[in-house]
Amino acid sequence: MQCASILYPHTHKIWCFKPSLSAAPPPQQQQQQGTSHDEKPKLITSASNPFVKHCLKLRNSSSYRRAHASALVVGATPIREIRRFQESLQDESVSMDCLILPDKAEIPDGLDKSTASIVRVSSVVMRKLSGLQTTDSLDAIALMKIPASFFNVDNDQKNYQKWFPSVHRILVLDGIQDPGNLGTLLRSAVAFRWDGVFLLPGCCDPLNEKALRASRGASFQIPVVCGSWNHLESLKEEFQMKLLGGYPELEELVKPVCSLSPTFCDSLSDTPLCLVLGSEGRGLSQKSLHLCELVSIAMAGEYESLNVSVAGGIFLYMLQPKNP
Repeated sequence: MQCASILYPHTHKIWCFKPSLSAAPPPQQQQQQGTSHDEKPKLITSASNPFVKHCLKLRNSSSYRRAHASALVVGATPIREIRRFQESLQDESVSMDCLILPDKAEIPDGLDKSTASIVRVSSVVMRKLSGLQTTDSLDAIALMKIPASFFNVDNDQKNYQKWFPSVHRILVLDGIQDPGNLGTLLRSAVAFRWDGVFLLPGCCDPLNEKALRASRGASFQIPVVCGSWNHLESLKEEFQMKLLGGYPELEELVKPVCSLSPTFCDSLSDTPLCLVLGSEGRGLSQKSLHLCELVSIAMAGEYESLNVSVAGGIFLYMLQPKNP
């Protein structure tokens, strides 16, 4: 297998990244690179620097992220959340390879004990890497390994327990292309203790920069599986799961539609289920409409539907596991 080599600035050492097109591999023990927190690393001021180009490709290209099993996380807050989650579970599958800081800026609280390499960059490079118009409040960017809980499922892969350690509550996203909505739904799934997220074809990359920003690092805190309807149906059959589809209206235009209520949710408290949500523009796919039991949120007035991230938050809260 070929590997791509990146020359890290200020170290003159090579890191070799091996492609991973399915699950992100567990991090290997690597020689510590870069400078310690007490040393003064060289400042990067040029966007044409090879390391900067590598980071930009990670930010902009889904295939490049998968090939290198790495992603760029912008902002100290999501970086801290990911590291706290990692430490709470003693999870070694997520590692921070590099911490990128503005020139002369202090190391953000909570990241000062990290053993990752530190790279200092100019404000121009920081803005380029972050994709933000202004970096006045931007305190850190991290180069992080994609967690081992992130899967792109091959056709013959059916190791369900490896996908999801628990399958009581799985969020399924059907063609959610807006990264802000997808990121918000991932964050809500983590907040309400769902077991995992299954992405059907047509969804945006959860490691897309906007999705990561909206999720505030939730993509690294919950199992995420990208697969087909065949994979999802196999999962459903294996664990006898109910498929619920979020539907915008109570009118029975397609098939009977249930109303989301405490009584309805209580009746499913012991039932393993997949909640399927479609995009705001197109709604559920025909396959979802055919296979799912439809459920809707009753609303007052003339409103026809809610934004999918808002509706999804309500569904995820109401149907969350009852036992912590």
